Amino acid sequence: MAASPTDIELDIPAPEFSLPGVDGKTYSFADIAGPKGTVVVFICNHCPYVLAIVDRLVKDARALMSEGIGFAAICSNDAAAYPDDSFPNMQDFAKRHALPFPYLHDESQQVARAYGAVCTPDFFGYGADGKLKYRGRLDEGRRDPPPPGARRELLVAMRQIAATNEIPDDQTPSIGCSIKWKPSATA
Repeated sequence: MAASPTDIELDIPAPEFSLPGVDGKTYSFADIAGPKGTVVVFICNHCPYVLAIVDRLVKDARALMSEGIGFAAICSNDAAAYPDDSFPNMQDFAKRHALPFPYLHDESQQVARAYGAVCTPDFFGYGADGKLKYRGRLDEGRRDPPPPGARRELLVAMRQIAATNEIPDDQTPSIGCSIKWKPSATA
């Protein structure tokens, strides 16, 4: 079932974390933060919404990273119930899609809870001050490609944030598969 963030609160600091990456390193927010801003996106390996955007996500991430914006993806799904989202499968996913950014495993789901992540994909764009400025979508494509000439919403918003550190007016929440919570995490 599709989910989308509601009650979005902006201009709050990024929650800290320490998570293992598929590359064998451990990352914190400070490790991934860029001098001009940072994007944290919650994804998973099997979600049709993520699979539909992954090539565009990689393209836009490369562009933003080359402009001084840090980038990381986090998988918080319950891998016991959804084995496609296991850590070894995350490693395969990262290689298959040539992810240019750290892909992190939130096995405890505490980071997803701290961020208020709801769905995959769920984008969090932070300014250089480490405060949330963007909680929108990649673009208007969902499970199908966006129409020709569609605005690259995350890219445009993060460039504005990098230049002004202001919250962009035009933000449409992402939509995707709900985070697959562990039974103990939903209580």
